[in-house]
Amino acid sequence: MVSHPLLIVMILLTIELLILGLARHQRTKAWFNLLPPVFWIYFLPMLASTFGLLDARSPVYGLITTWLLPASLLLLLLAVDLKAILRLGPTALAMFFSGAAGIIAGATLVFGLFKPLVGERFWSGFGALSASWTGGSANMIAVKEALAVPDQVFAPMVIVDTVVPYLWMAALIAGVAWQPAFDRWNRADRRIIDELGNRLAAAGQTLQQRFSPSGFLLILPAAAAGSGLSHWLGSRLPVIKDVVSGYTWTIVLVSLLGLALSCTPARRLEQHGASTAGSWLLYFVLTAIGAKASVASIGSGLILIGAGLLIMAVHALFLLVAARLLKAPFFLVAAASQANVGGVASAPVVAEVYQPGLASVGLLLAILGNIFGTYLGIICAQLCRLF
Repeated sequence: MVSHPLLIVMILLTIELLILGLARHQRTKAWFNLLPPVFWIYFLPMLASTFGLLDARSPVYGLITTWLLPASLLLLLLAVDLKAILRLGPTALAMFFSGAAGIIAGATLVFGLFKPLVGERFWSGFGALSASWTGGSANMIAVKEALAVPDQVFAPMVIVDTVVPYLWMAALIAGVAWQPAFDRWNRADRRIIDELGNRLAAAGQTLQQRFSPSGFLLILPAAAAGSGLSHWLGSRLPVIKDVVSGYTWTIVLVSLLGLALSCTPARRLEQHGASTAGSWLLYFVLTAIGAKASVASIGSGLILIGAGLLIMAVHALFLLVAARLLKAPFFLVAAASQANVGGVASAPVVAEVYQPGLASVGLLLAILGNIFGTYLGIICAQLCRLF
C-alpha cells in the first residue's frame, strides 16, 4: 500500500494526466463517448484505494481539497463575461432559471419520496447533485466539500450524474423533430431567436488563450492569494451547525471573488490559460476525493438513477410551463435545459442542433449555471435537510 504523501500525489497526477491525454488523443478519445473523462478521474483512484493500492486515510487528500478547490473555482470564474450573458435578454435568462428552479424543486420532492429507500443522510447528496444539474462538475465538487458530503453518499451521486445527463441529452436531441409542432401549439414568438442572434453578434469576442511562462507564473500566485484570502475571511464568519461551516463560507466567498475579478483587468489572465489551469486543479481535487471513497458505496446507484429521472421530469414540467407563459420557442427550452443539466461541454451542441449558428446561447447559459450552481446546490441541500 502506498502511504507516503509525495508518492500518493504523483500517482493521482499520473491518473489525471493519463485520462486527459487519452481523452484528447485522436485514436482513443472515442473510448470516452459513453463514460466521460471526469468519471474515470474519480473512479480509478476509488478502485486503487478500495483494493489497497492507496492509503484511503492519508491526510494529503484533505489538504488537496481544502486548498486547491477554492483556487480552481477562482480561476474557472475569471473568464466569465457578464455583459455577454446579460445580452441574452430576459426571456432566455428566465428560461434558464425556470429550469434551475425545476431541478431544485424536483430534488427536494424526490428526496422526500426516496428517503425511506436511501436514508436521511442523502440530503447533502441531493444538494450536490442539484449543484451539478444547475451548474456543472465544479459546482458539485464545491458543494460536496462545503457541506462535507460523506464519500459513501457522494460516490453513487457521481454515477447518477454520469448516466442521467447522457440519457437526457439524447432525449433533447431526439426532440428536435417536435420543434415546429411545439412552437405552433405554443404560439411561440420566433422573433426572440432573431433578437438573440443580433445581440450575440454585438457581443465582444472571447478572450483567446495563448500560453506564456510569464503569464502562467501570474496565474498560480493569484489563485493562491484568492484561496488564502477566502479561507481567512471564511474562518471569521459565523458558523451555523449543520447548515453553514467555515469552509462553506470559503467556497461562497471565493466564488464571489472570482466573479468580481472577472469584471476587472484580472480577467486578462484567461489569455494565459487561467480556466485551463483551473480545470487541471479541479480534476486533481476530484482524484483526491475519489481516493477517499470505496466501490462498495455505489451500491444504491440504480435506485438513485430512478430518482434522477424523476427530477428530470419535474425539471421538464417547470420548463414547459415557463415556455407557455413566456411564449418561448422550443429552442430555448432545450438550450436552457441542457445548460442546466449538461453544462458548458454539451449545451452548445444541443443549441446548435436546434438553431444552427446559435451554439453560443447554450454556452452562455451554461456559464451562467457555473456562476449560480454552487449557491443553488447549497440552498437545495438545506431544503432537503428540512425533511
